[in-house]
Amino acid sequence: MIGSVASRRLLEYRDTAMTLNELRYIVAVARERHFGRAAEACHISQPTLSVAVRKLEDELSIALFERAPNEVTVTPVGRRIVEQAQRVIEEAAVIKQIASQSQDDLAGILRLGVIYTIGPYLLPHLIPRLHRRAPNMPLQIEESYTAVLSERLKDGDLDVLILSLPFDESGILTQAVYEEPFVVLMPIGHPLEQADVIDSPALAQQDLLLLGPGHCFRDQVLRFCPECNRLSVTSGNMQKTLEGSSLETIRLMVATGIGVTVLPYTSVSGYAHASDLLSVRPFADPAPTRVVALAWRKSFPRHRVIALLDEAIRACPLGEAVRTIEEGVRQEPHL
Repeated sequence: MIGSVASRRLLEYRDTAMTLNELRYIVAVARERHFGRAAEACHISQPTLSVAVRKLEDELSIALFERAPNEVTVTPVGRRIVEQAQRVIEEAAVIKQIASQSQDDLAGILRLGVIYTIGPYLLPHLIPRLHRRAPNMPLQIEESYTAVLSERLKDGDLDVLILSLPFDESGILTQAVYEEPFVVLMPIGHPLEQADVIDSPALAQQDLLLLGPGHCFRDQVLRFCPECNRLSVTSGNMQKTLEGSSLETIRLMVATGIGVTVLPYTSVSGYAHASDLLSVRPFADPAPTRVVALAWRKSFPRHRVIALLDEAIRACPLGEAVRTIEEGVRQEPHL
């Protein structure tokens, strides 16, 4: 009799206890703000997801979401629960990683995120070095904007990011690896070619090509030369600040003579294509620079991976103007 009661209670528990899948569903709904898109991201039907979310809300006796015809919003208490759900999902993933790696951090796929203005210039040097040191660690690489990669990292979809500082996010550690200066790229025969170094006022007088909004490199250039942004608004016949979709596209536009641009040093170091049409000048001191760093969740268990990435990046031949930063400098987010 006692055994029957215990069995019945266990069955009731199984029917009501929240599952990891349900937690994944509410995280997806909170991220997508839409049940249909969340269901697609979770690879299930929308009715299945809706029933699971409603079941969890009934179990908790609260509303996690406010439903409208075109948008779903997270309730205040729902936001706290979604944040906790994300932590639970990450911890569950840690258990799987520990079991699958069998004490070898350098075995198994590494999901690496890289911002657009770093990937094409660092990865060709980095990947062969990583493969030699960790042949059993294939890379799944995603290039995107810092904001997109940040969310992917926090959601547990990526393991490590390579990006430009500052990057302050709760629960994320960063480690600075190297610092590189910015340089000015111009077509051969441009008047600026007569100068040994370029300063901000001289740059502000030019037709300047920049990346479009969303790229952190664009923001860094405009912080150094805010006059460039103002001129793009007040210019009469032609915008002084033109936009391109990638650094490579901008480089080729400069080669045609449409204007000048600012690039990170690693993007011009050793570059051969159209080099007979282009000229490079450094900035006057104090020159603008950026710091490239690794970023990962505090809960990421593969510590040897971070050390290996740091070591391999430092070994890459990125050019004499690149300065490596003291090893072991890890930063907590300043919040």
